[in-house]
Amino acid sequence: MTLFYLGVFITSVVSSFILTRYVRNAAVARGWVSAPGNERHLHCTPLPRLGGVAIFLAFFIALTLALMVCYVSALIHIGAHMKPLLTILCSASLIFLLGMYDDLRSASPQLKFAVQGIAAGMLFAGGLRISDLPVLFGGHQFSWFIGLPLTIFWVIGITNAFNLIDGLDGLAAGSALFSTLVVFVVAISSQYAVVSLMALSLAGAVLGFLRFNFNPATIFLGDSGSLFIGFMLSALALMGAQKAPTVIAVAIPVVSFGLPILETAISVLRRFISGRPVFTADREHIHHKLLQLGFSHRQVVIVLYAVSAVFALLSLFLLWPTGSTLGLVLAVLGAGVWIGVQHLNYLEFGELRRVAQRTISQRQIFFNNMAVRRAAEELKVAVSGHQIIQILEAAFTGNDFDAFQLNNKLNGVSLAPSAMHAISGDSTYIWTRPGVRIAHDLVSAWSLRLDLVAANNRRCGSLLIYRTYSTRDLQLDINLLTSVFPVALADALQRISCENAHVFVPIETSAFAAAQAG
Repeated sequence: MTLFYLGVFITSVVSSFILTRYVRNAAVARGWVSAPGNERHLHCTPLPRLGGVAIFLAFFIALTLALMVCYVSALIHIGAHMKPLLTILCSASLIFLLGMYDDLRSASPQLKFAVQGIAAGMLFAGGLRISDLPVLFGGHQFSWFIGLPLTIFWVIGITNAFNLIDGLDGLAAGSALFSTLVVFVVAISSQYAVVSLMALSLAGAVLGFLRFNFNPATIFLGDSGSLFIGFMLSALALMGAQKAPTVIAVAIPVVSFGLPILETAISVLRRFISGRPVFTADREHIHHKLLQLGFSHRQVVIVLYAVSAVFALLSLFLLWPTGSTLGLVLAVLGAGVWIGVQHLNYLEFGELRRVAQRTISQRQIFFNNMAVRRAAEELKVAVSGHQIIQILEAAFTGNDFDAFQLNNKLNGVSLAPSAMHAISGDSTYIWTRPGVRIAHDLVSAWSLRLDLVAANNRRCGSLLIYRTYSTRDLQLDINLLTSVFPVALADALQRISCENAHVFVPIETSAFAAAQAG
């Protein structure tokens, strides 16, 4: 049996190798090439995109020969599996034709999803479906109106996931090779010979093609290849799930397809967060981010091959499903994905993290906001400049600012004799948090200037607030500080100025009045 499988694999590899060379030369001769037309293209010369043709034909050649050998020698009984086999081959052929059309003429997203939905419906009608999720819902069997959407979602998701990572030479094909080998191993362990034959035929076809697709590539996989491979893997996972234990049926395909699934999830999530259409193309995929970090084209592909290999290896651990094994795999995956995404420096996730941190720190923001509101209320009953200073110091000592400078333009308001000095006739008070130095001649802090305008529109001065530059977000509602607070401070200064003006009699004026009376 081992020699038989080896023969199938070698047949597929050799067929793919020969056909890829032929398809490449034929496509170049007929001008069926992809020119570097936009910023997302990383190639500099026109290259053919019909690599999927060679993979499709090599797969069918190897599988047909294998089935003929099985029929003649009765090595594997195919009869009982003929219906799901034909279902997969017919629907996969439809997907291949869709990819061919897209490579040559360009298909709209609506057409792609429609045809993929039809192909997924064909799988469902042929008995290849998601009928239950025991891990989540026990042994409850889904009715067709739940199972059909789940099946379509799975097939379309995996099909387009492999299409999405087809952005560098050899990336999608190499990642698919690891996933296909996992499907083969799982099928062997489940003694599902038909699935193992199809997986091995697909793996050989991908490997033979990879010789021409690895950097520097001379032919691209194209949608005919990426869609066909993704669809085949999603269909083989559904077929293999019929004979596999629960955890194997659910968890292993998801983990083994980890890289394309992760890429798809990240792309959809970050576009949703930033408010862009989910299906908009961009240069922020994982491989683009690695290129921006300074890796070469080939280094990025090798790194992502290693990631795919790790996903494949972790998925194989689930062949022996226990609580500890599943927990270990999930822990390693979670930690690895978290660390990896952090190092890719996605702006959307950075902003989301800051929003989450602000949400967690809402308690401190509440305290700081209350300090400002309390200061605004206390300013309404302040009776002296010294009391105003005490209120301001109390508000800013427990807040996120490091210094403030109060400039008063009104007469009759004594701020703090020990710290007050006259500047162009204005009274100024400067407070600095202990241990903080605000250098006005250096860019060491940012400042916020609040013009103090009373309720009657009289200008009373200004308040400059300083904060040293920090990576920590401001724990305060800045709108509160710029609306309620400055008006309350201006009203307090004006009220104290008016009260002092009523009782203040200059000495010179009194002496002059007495002389006049005499």
